[in-house]
Amino acid sequence: MDAPPSSAPPSIAVSPQTDSPVTISPPLATTPSVLPERKTFGAHPPPPTRTIALGDKLPPARRQPSGSSSDEEEEEVIKKVELLPDSSRASRRPPDLKVHSYSESYIHVPAYTGVMAVAGSIVAVASGHHLKIYDLSQSDSPVHDLDSRGIGLEAKTKDFKVTSMEFRPAAREADRGCYLWIGTKDGHLFELDVHAGLVVGMKLAIHTHAVTHMCRYGNNMVTLDETGKALVFTPDIAGADPGLSATQARVVRIADKQEFAKIIDGKLWTSARDPNGTSAGNTSRGPIIRVYDIFVPGSTGRSVLPTEHLGAVTSGTVLQSQPGQVFIGHEGGNVSLWSLDTEDGLPVCQEVIKVSTSDILCLEGVNNRLWAGGRKGNISAYDVSHRPWVMTNHWQAHRKLPVLRLVADTWSIEKYGRLGVYSAGRDEKIRFWDGLLGMDWIDQELLKREAEYSSFRDLTVLVISWNMDSARPDVLIGSPENINFLHNALTSVDAPDIISFGFQELIDLESRKMAAKSVLLGGKSRTTDGAISQRVTTAYKKWYDRLISAVRLAMPPDTPYTVIHTENLVGLFSCIFVKDTQVNNLRDTALTTIKRGMGGRYGNKGGIIARMVIDDSSICFINCHLAAGQHHVRQRNADVAAFLEEELFPESREPAPYVNGGDGTLVLDHEIVFLSGDMNYRIDLRRDAVVTDIQKGDFSRMIAQDQLLKEMKNNRAFRLRPFIEGPLTFAPTYKYDRRSDEYDSSEKRRVPAWCDRVLWRSRESTRVKQLHYRRYEANVSDHRPISSAFNMTVKSISPERREPVKAEVAALWTQKEVTLLEAAYQFYASQNLV
Repeated sequence: MDAPPSSAPPSIAVSPQTDSPVTISPPLATTPSVLPERKTFGAHPPPPTRTIALGDKLPPARRQPSGSSSDEEEEEVIKKVELLPDSSRASRRPPDLKVHSYSESYIHVPAYTGVMAVAGSIVAVASGHHLKIYDLSQSDSPVHDLDSRGIGLEAKTKDFKVTSMEFRPAAREADRGCYLWIGTKDGHLFELDVHAGLVVGMKLAIHTHAVTHMCRYGNNMVTLDETGKALVFTPDIAGADPGLSATQARVVRIADKQEFAKIIDGKLWTSARDPNGTSAGNTSRGPIIRVYDIFVPGSTGRSVLPTEHLGAVTSGTVLQSQPGQVFIGHEGGNVSLWSLDTEDGLPVCQEVIKVSTSDILCLEGVNNRLWAGGRKGNISAYDVSHRPWVMTNHWQAHRKLPVLRLVADTWSIEKYGRLGVYSAGRDEKIRFWDGLLGMDWIDQELLKREAEYSSFRDLTVLVISWNMDSARPDVLIGSPENINFLHNALTSVDAPDIISFGFQELIDLESRKMAAKSVLLGGKSRTTDGAISQRVTTAYKKWYDRLISAVRLAMPPDTPYTVIHTENLVGLFSCIFVKDTQVNNLRDTALTTIKRGMGGRYGNKGGIIARMVIDDSSICFINCHLAAGQHHVRQRNADVAAFLEEELFPESREPAPYVNGGDGTLVLDHEIVFLSGDMNYRIDLRRDAVVTDIQKGDFSRMIAQDQLLKEMKNNRAFRLRPFIEGPLTFAPTYKYDRRSDEYDSSEKRRVPAWCDRVLWRSRESTRVKQLHYRRYEANVSDHRPISSAFNMTVKSISPERREPVKAEVAALWTQKEVTLLEAAYQFYASQNLV
């Protein structure tokens, strides 16, 4: 590029990285020249510059990389998490239904080509031209293994491929589950006697295209093909069976290529997907749902829309406890609620409930719970009578692979006196579940009578938390508050049985060298005997040695302690001591870490989580450091959700001490949980107002604007709502000038806040009592340390005393189950499903 002439004013080049103006002197007028060629680096051209003449308005500053799309995606995920139902007390025990003489484990249901139907102990599975009939009351091997040749259809069909199946209704109870309708890709319909393994009726090419859906309603059968042709088979004589050969079909036209189709409350609900992969009808409130009254001749379909744009429809159902409503499941994890009680009879969407961050693949109304199957193999049950909904059950059903089908077997009530639900998954398995969740009811009743078969004793627990701002133990000098801090904290309660130290920012997180070293070594350096490894940086070793010494000096000489857990994660450090007299009562100990910084890739934020079982009570300690920043409440909430909802521990071999049907892999499986650390929740007030209130000793206004307390009170989906915190009677612990009693006097002048907290959760609230909650005045960090002591009640279960109590409760359930089954049968009868 030629240089500008000498008469031109100097120009200003702005660096794209810094937007800092750099003056470029004009070249001499007598020697016009070319600016030296800029160096290239490899194959990449140099970064561009912007040239701005003097007097021109400067362009706006470029946005920082923090506003990237990945940040926006993370923010969107956080918003979704906040909307989810409360799952803190959901039972994780699979409600296995064990009524069959043989297990279903050997039944193979091909994931992509499999079609199935169930009636009591009869299971029909088809794939391509093969059809297998199982009777689990007789064998776990197929009683019939058929193909087109085996059932005499070879001459009548060239390419027999099953695309849909359903058991037809029958007036006689003995005939229910005996006759199976089969639809094929060429539009043929067959009726099979499953006991004899023989075709007893057929209608060839009655559909001109593949039969995609098949439904049973009252004494009617409905079949649909992909071109929108629906056939309604209604017997000419009231109360007669709709045998395929003897029943004439009435044709009803609906929209073609309906991906979802189901008869709900007597009407056919359908929805299609457009060719681009989204819900048909590119409207702002898609997807379009069409409702057809197919049992009234001459009626036409009506289209309805949800109140907001949602993912494609995947499933729909009605619920016994919510008459007059239809629940529709969508991709994207939403359930739309539709009212049937309208003036014109057209369903109206009332609201949309977010229940999952992933797709809802199937829904089923079972008793008074809404069951949903998802992509990760889980089935969840929701109590929809509350707002927000409450997840009451959540279990792994299909080995973390999608749940493809979830159906209540309405005939199971009369077949074997249980309400059975079956699911099929991408793992190519079928599973049977107890729709009334009987084991959960028995467990809840047993817990109410726990005192009848358990003995109890009290232990004291001391939790000490401190964000150290990289302070070393040798800086605890000078003032008595520094010198005596550890001794004062350790003697704040008389010889506690358990002492849990949780430190944050033990190393300088701003130091790349220290952080990198901790990333490489942290969390991986614990020896089998509990002693800290020599590979860990000097900072951790010094604090470990100091804590050992402090505990030995502060506690009575005849009361030794043992370190049972010690771990580090970047700046986090946990060290848990237990009295030697209690060590023999411990078992099932485990320790883990979870990273939350940079989207879970870095441990500058995260947690160290330890568990133990004492007698027959499970205890969990969390030392955490949550997302920083005055306005990052949602990120902190998401960090908390990750701690509580991710499977962190190995599965326990003895699930008895754990709660909610858990196996110890989740934090909330534990009977008692202590959560402490720098949680970073701030106070939503101006700094001057906060400092003034602190000087006056009036904390009421600050407490009302504390972000953590506001989330616990106002955010219905906040995962810490079941937790408890003692009264805040001490001044905010953050942020101080080092070696000073003055709050932050730097340019940032941060608002003081109670960043450092201790909370707890107990299945029985009376079993944890807080003894104190206080702060200390060691001033070598920008945070003040805190401690909290507790009286904790643990239990020991007597199996001999528990068994007769369990037998009594099981007898009570048998009586209650009869009542629930009668109500369920009446509901299914009202829906014409039995």
